[in-house]
Amino acid sequence: MSTTLLKLHTPPQVPLETEVISPTSLSGLSESGIEHLQVMHGNVKAKLGDFFKVTGKGGSDIHLEGDLSNVKMIGTGMSTGKITIDGDVGMHVGMGMSGGEILVHGDAGDWVGPEMSGGRIVVKGNAGHMVGSAYRGQPAGISGGEIFIYGNAKNEIGNSMRRGFIAIGGNAGDFTGVNMLAGTIIVAGEMGIRTGAGMKRGTIASLQSAPMLPTFEYSCTYHPLFLRFYLIRLQENGFRRIIQDKHLNGKYKRYSGDGIELNRGEVLLFAR
Repeated sequence: MSTTLLKLHTPPQVPLETEVISPTSLSGLSESGIEHLQVMHGNVKAKLGDFFKVTGKGGSDIHLEGDLSNVKMIGTGMSTGKITIDGDVGMHVGMGMSGGEILVHGDAGDWVGPEMSGGRIVVKGNAGHMVGSAYRGQPAGISGGEIFIYGNAKNEIGNSMRRGFIAIGGNAGDFTGVNMLAGTIIVAGEMGIRTGAGMKRGTIASLQSAPMLPTFEYSCTYHPLFLRFYLIRLQENGFRRIIQDKHLNGKYKRYSGDGIELNRGEVLLFAR
């Protein structure tokens, strides 16, 4: 597998839009061709080579180095291949991706994997707001694929999520699973307020207790067998120190809701 190395040599002063950084866009290009790809530095057109030193021809494996916290839209629409980022990354990483894998060895900004339909995103650090969410005014967020955040994430995780799997190894902000249509969200840490507000279907699970909206109704305390398989998958993907045997074998309190949407969704809270 050929590897394309992009090393940041000039940090952008304002957000840099780089939707061209994906295996599909770089495929078959020479080093010079990659360097001449157009990006937007704020509202000014620029070349990718103005900010990155490129080594290797375009292939299915892309490796980025440097502080990319001000670099946006990496992996937009990617359908195959792998992107590895050694450092922090900015907003909209993996936007609309349908396949492949993005691995971030650092923190990520807001909008990780918005409206993705397939593939896998792994963030070894923390993430911002709107992980796996719909853009404002759009009917659905993530509709497939997986997003693993090893650290904390902020508000509106899985906003309008339709399908797929989102896992948070740390704490979550407010409105987790707001307007959720289907899919599964697992939070190992604490969740903020208004979890599942407006959710129609789907599952939100937490290994901690959480404040519940009055429109959610307690159903029962039981051992959800399906959740065990999700937790085992998380153990196999870097969450082994977080997911313990008591979580695999223990019971969970089930709350059905949201009542304003006919109580067809569920929130599962680990029963200590």
